[in-house]
Amino acid sequence: MTVPLPTATTRWRCTLCGNLTRFDVTRSSKVVEYVHLDLAGEPKVEEREVLSETIESVRCRWCNAVDKVELVDRPGAESSEGGDAEGGAS
Repeated sequence: MTVPLPTATTRWRCTLCGNLTRFDVTRSSKVVEYVHLDLAGEPKVEEREVLSETIESVRCRWCNAVDKVELVDRPGAESSEGGDAEGGAS
């Protein structure tokens, strides 16, 4: 099952317990990283480009349900999008 990604106006919600804030996400990523090694040999990633990313599963931290998430609106997302642009005095 593919799990939908949250957007700027949506977030995850567990359909079983209602959790909105705590999830374990298993993902596969293909990335290109620029790694800088200091003189002691300690690596530090200075740039990271994500070439592809897939969410394999999402587990609710509260009830342990796997892939039981839905997208719901974020609070205030609707009002911040259309409020100023279309609002105004009539």
